[in-house]
Amino acid sequence: MTYDRIDWHSGNNFPKQLPFENGGTHIGIFLAWIIINDMIGVIHVEDLNGLLTKVKSRSITGRAFLIEECDAKFWSEDLNDEGREFANYYYADRDGYGKYVDDYSEIFSVYETLYHVEDNWKNYDLMESMISKRYAEWKHRNEVMK
Repeated sequence: MTYDRIDWHSGNNFPKQLPFENGGTHIGIFLAWIIINDMIGVIHVEDLNGLLTKVKSRSITGRAFLIEECDAKFWSEDLNDEGREFANYYYADRDGYGKYVDDYSEIFSVYETLYHVEDNWKNYDLMESMISKRYAEWKHRNEVMK
């Protein structure tokens, strides 16, 4: 299953003055959280290029990982089982987009468009607490349902 791809965001609503990569900033922020929280899929575990380590040390962003390691596409295979279940709940629900895009839109509402959000660790930090909050809610919900 494909969760998201940079090229899906390059259509009519994408600002022509921005680089193509800006269509992946939101994906990269979520992917960085996944990496930092050890929910990355087994296809990346060997980390032959050291890119997981670079994300964890903040020497590259999640968007750079998405482009360099994932061919600018975010697939279910990029996640382990827990990461996939959480992404199904928060990033993409049955109707398409989950709460993630709503949270991202709210946190970065000061930007001209969501594609203008800068790809940096400061912006990751702004989203990190919200993703962690949603993860805690999801974990709690799953425990209550058991």
